[in-house]
Amino acid sequence: MKKLTLLALCIGMIQIAFAQSYFEDGLSAEWHRGRREAIREMMPPNSVAVMFNNPVKNRSNDVDYIYHPNTDFYYLTGLREPNSALLIFSEKRVIDGVETDEIIYVQPRDPQSEMWNGKRLGTDGVKEKLGFEVAYVFDDFGKKPAVSFSDFEKVLSFNLSDDIESSSSNAPLKKMVKDFKKSSGYPMEVSDTQLQLYELIRATDLENSANVAQVIGRYQQRYPEISDDPIIKDFLVADSPEKRMQVKDQVPESKSDIFSLEKMFNVLREVKTQEEIALLKSAAKISAIGQVEVMKAAQVGMSEREIQGIHEFIYKRYGAEELGYPSIVGGGNNGCILHYIENDMQHVNERLLLMDLGAEWRGYTADVTRTIPISGQFTEEEKAIYELVFKSQEAGIALCKPGVEFSEIGQVTRQIINDGLAELGIIQAGQRHTYFPHGTSHHLGLDVHDRGGYGPLKEGVVLTVEPGIYIPEGSDCDPKWWGIAVRIEDDILVTSDGPVNLSGDAPRTVEAIEAMMKIPSVLENWVLPEID
Repeated sequence: MKKLTLLALCIGMIQIAFAQSYFEDGLSAEWHRGRREAIREMMPPNSVAVMFNNPVKNRSNDVDYIYHPNTDFYYLTGLREPNSALLIFSEKRVIDGVETDEIIYVQPRDPQSEMWNGKRLGTDGVKEKLGFEVAYVFDDFGKKPAVSFSDFEKVLSFNLSDDIESSSSNAPLKKMVKDFKKSSGYPMEVSDTQLQLYELIRATDLENSANVAQVIGRYQQRYPEISDDPIIKDFLVADSPEKRMQVKDQVPESKSDIFSLEKMFNVLREVKTQEEIALLKSAAKISAIGQVEVMKAAQVGMSEREIQGIHEFIYKRYGAEELGYPSIVGGGNNGCILHYIENDMQHVNERLLLMDLGAEWRGYTADVTRTIPISGQFTEEEKAIYELVFKSQEAGIALCKPGVEFSEIGQVTRQIINDGLAELGIIQAGQRHTYFPHGTSHHLGLDVHDRGGYGPLKEGVVLTVEPGIYIPEGSDCDPKWWGIAVRIEDDILVTSDGPVNLSGDAPRTVEAIEAMMKIPSVLENWVLPEID
């Protein structure tokens, strides 16, 4: 059996020149400043946007998860520290004698805490490293500088739920959020669902009011507690568009806007800059190399977790700081579980192996899936299903061009799979089925399911194309197909010259996979001691 070892220092791979410091080879302070300016240009006049970084998440007892910032907050600041807040003004203001259009609040320097948990930037650090002119510690939030939210026509924020953990690690964040809600006019007495429905009512007109009432009626079935809201109740019982418009006039006006930032970030983050594309290329390259090395090392009898370890070792070997999402390594029928992350099969024997993993490089994540035969050769049935998925993916990738509707990719790939399953006798022509239960594409970036719109594709968009077929044991078809699960997923950059497959270094065809699996692995001859 081939065993993974940390002594595999001479892996024969493509070498990528990566610097060591996050700030040196990540995004520059100037880039983040440009993103703040882009958001500012989208804000309404005389408005302020208020954002908070993620809380620390507890893993167990006194152990926390590795901290991961809010991706929108990181996008604008480059800061990877908790207990921080950002204010962006639509126009410049004089703050403590400095003319500025932004303020950041951060953790103070604390030698005792830094001895245990690592260095903090502090106010001087965010000025020097991140390019902010005006910075304060979190205790100053709501106190100084003397910014009154009542001076603004609109106060933009995200929905701020009350589920911030009560851990002492998050106490400063909890206090900042509480102070903001009290002083900004943030709606305290209604739920997020009610606020969303108020927004629907506020945006409707005579012609569309009946459709809005139908939507609200469906919400009422899911959330019966909103039935007690007098505005929602009156809107639903109104029997004419005119009466609904009268109810619309009753929706309370508020300077607090918890919807617009979401829309702004969806627009801004959809199209990647050249700097972002470079980071996504590196993430995809590393992830593809992981797939290649597993193809070489895979052997009957290995465990799912051992295979997962090879992937993740490759990521760390290149300096990737994290995984973009929990690794999915499913042998046989486990591959039919779409988000299978247990990876606890002890022996993957004579089965297909579905591997969906992505390295996070400088905050940006890849998302690459390959399906291989652990024996090194596809069976006749496995090959038939694999080549159908590959045909579908090829057609989907070819559509990744500016102007093509996002939904068209899914429609075309699904039709190919439906027709192919019928030709194989697995379904009847036109039959509804659950063998391809997920969408074909999603945006990719700072989040594995990144922000973006779903209209016509634009140049600079990065998205996945990932058709799949999953035939669980016990399915209503010939048992020879049972337990076959195939997904092929690549990260595609949309350009005016055609689609660019960022993860194309990992073999995708049956022939290329089988050929790669015949190449010896540098991990092949390393044997670790057995344990009792």
